[in-house]
Parts: sequence; structure tokens; C-alpha cells
Amino acid sequence: MSWSATGLTLHTPEGQPYRFDPGALCLELLPTGGPGPLARYEVLDTPGGLLAWVAASRLAPGLRLRPVGERDLAAVRELRDALHGLTAARAHGRALAVADLAVVNAAAAAPPLVVRMTVAGRREWAPGASVAGLVSTIARDAIDLFTGPYADRVRECGAHDCTLLFVDTSRPGRRRWCAMERCGNRHKVRSHRARTGTGAGKPEREEEP
Repeated sequence: MSWSATGLTLHTPEGQPYRFDPGALCLELLPTGGPGPLARYEVLDTPGGLLAWVAASRLAPGLRLRPVGERDLAAVRELRDALHGLTAARAHGRALAVADLAVVNAAAAAPPLVVRMTVAGRREWAPGASVAGLVSTIARDAIDLFTGPYADRVRECGAHDCTLLFVDTSRPGRRRWCAMERCGNRHKVRSHRARTGTGAGKPEREEEP
């Protein structure tokens, strides 16, 4: 996967790229892996994986973390896994797990990343940033999301075989798919075949998200 300030580029099992914007910093963390079957997507098991995510996330560029250790990586993965649980619960109207809330709240209690102003009147990251500060910043972003005006717009992709999670920040509030060029387009193709009767006897092969 690759990242940018407006989302990330994922790839199908066949290697075809498609754009996916989860809509929030905390949700950008979710496609990096997770519990259970999501573990096969893990990229936060090395310092390099975490640093690559930081450099390409929607965080402002130029953030340099202090050396990353195994405890740091474990803390980021613990937060991500808790966010998986909370986001899925929000998307499906389930009660939020107390254990997941405890992880997010504990992470948010630490001091966040710090910005400062330069003599040129620009913003920059303060030196000496820690992974604990990064985790706190992500956790606080999650709290803002889940308690803010878009809390009821946290959704899972409408495709039956896609579990990507996002927040719909569009003005109409009618976003249904992880990406129109991916699951939205597949839905349009299936609908067209159903209306026209084309493709009969040729089941469409569903791809993994």
C-alpha cells in the first residue's frame, strides 16, 4: 500500500491499484493489519514499517520520531486493534467494548505530538517526538471522531466481501463504498448484468478487499 494526505492506494490480489480515503487519521491506521485474519496485512511489526506509515500519513510532513523499540510497536498495534473494534462497533450500531475504550483513553491521556512556530511564521513539529506522543495524537483523533458530528457516519463498505471502514465526510452523506473505482464499480457491473441478463452462467469472481 502507499499513502498520501488524501488517502491511500490499496491493491487487489491481482495487483490492481485503487484509491481509498478513510476520512480520518485514526482510520488510516486500520489497513496496516489487525487482529485475527487481518494479521496477514501487518506492516507495523518493524520500526521501518511504522516510520513509513508516519511519513506517508495525513500527518504534516517532517515528523521525526525518536528511535522506535518493540514496546513502541506493540503500543501502536494495541491502539490499532482497539480502534478496529470501536470503528466496527460504530459502523454497525453495537455497544462500544469497555476494553477497547480503555486502550484509547489511556493512550489519549499521554501528551500528544507538539507543534511550534518558526521565525518565518510556519508550523513545524517540535524535536524529540516519541511514539507515545504519536499514539496519543491518533487516540485523540479517534475520540474527536467518535464523539463529534460525524460519529453517525462511520461505516463499513457496502460490498458483502469488503470490510474496509471509513467515515463519510461528504456533504450529502451518502457514501456507500470504500471506493467507487473498486467496490462501487463492481456493484454497477453486477447491477448492469442483472438488468440486461448478460454474463448468465458466468459467476463473477469476488476479490478480497
